[in-house]
Amino acid sequence: MPKAIVVDQPGGPEVLRLVDVPVGDPGLGEIRLRQRAIGVNFIDVYHRSGQYKVAGLPFTPGMEAAGVVDAVGAGVTDVRVGDRVAYAATFGAYAEIRLLPAAKVVPLPDSISDRDAAAMMMKGLTAAYLLRRTVPIGRGDTILFHAAAGGVGLFVCQWARHLGIEVIATAGGPDKCARALAAGASYAIDYRSEDFVARVKDLTGGAGVKAVFDGLGADTFMRSLDCLRPFGMLVSFGQSSGPVPPFDVLTLSNKGSLYLTRPTIMTHLADRDRYLGMTRDLFDVVGSGAVRVEIGQSYPLSEATRAHQDLEGRRTMGSSVLIP
Repeated sequence: MPKAIVVDQPGGPEVLRLVDVPVGDPGLGEIRLRQRAIGVNFIDVYHRSGQYKVAGLPFTPGMEAAGVVDAVGAGVTDVRVGDRVAYAATFGAYAEIRLLPAAKVVPLPDSISDRDAAAMMMKGLTAAYLLRRTVPIGRGDTILFHAAAGGVGLFVCQWARHLGIEVIATAGGPDKCARALAAGASYAIDYRSEDFVARVKDLTGGAGVKAVFDGLGADTFMRSLDCLRPFGMLVSFGQSSGPVPPFDVLTLSNKGSLYLTRPTIMTHLADRDRYLGMTRDLFDVVGSGAVRVEIGQSYPLSEATRAHQDLEGRRTMGSSVLIP
């Protein structure tokens, strides 16, 4: 019987249990996918801990994977048995075999490996909507990106360099700063030893940046506002350091008529045509060599607990994958 990770109640990494799960035949509009690689993301931690609510208990976490279709249900016309596919933003990925709607998967080109696909779908598509669909930025603009040595950050640094956008990166420690610089950041600030607000002001001649991309949340949110130039935008897309506390919206006015947005990948991928368009952009930029997929850690599916411990302990660099 195939195995999957199951969470019976919210909690720490120890609540991730590997169990046998029955997987039947695909229904109308569904496929059955034999998964070869599974991505690990901070949103998985939020679901496991209860910080983000799930539909019910028990549940299987995980939002992205790649594999081979081994059965298709009635009404499925554009996916065939034997096709290599990948998906993102679809709950239940920590499994050897699973059912999911055919509309949620995209075909994988031969140039993209299963591991790279699993490591890039959530992070790469997040980078795609941050850089291409959230705030108008382009060649010559300067942005600040927090936790730039992580999976999304490494995608953004490379992709931004390709687009001619200057990235000021923050990261924890000299090794991670060096990794962000190697990926394409123009400057890297070690937030453990430097005041990133003062450093950003210094690097921009006091002007501030056009946009700040903040996936950390509580630790950086308010100070990120101080890094923006007038009419700049703070893009809050995660909260790995904890939820952002309530704040007075007049703060945005007082600090220079600033903009604030809290986008999610699920909203962007809800439309099938937009999903396919973003995926094409991602596959093209990876296929061209402008962006490389950085897999820093690989774990057996049975060691999902360790993968979460490493991720929450900020001991990872680049993307992490589980191998069924």
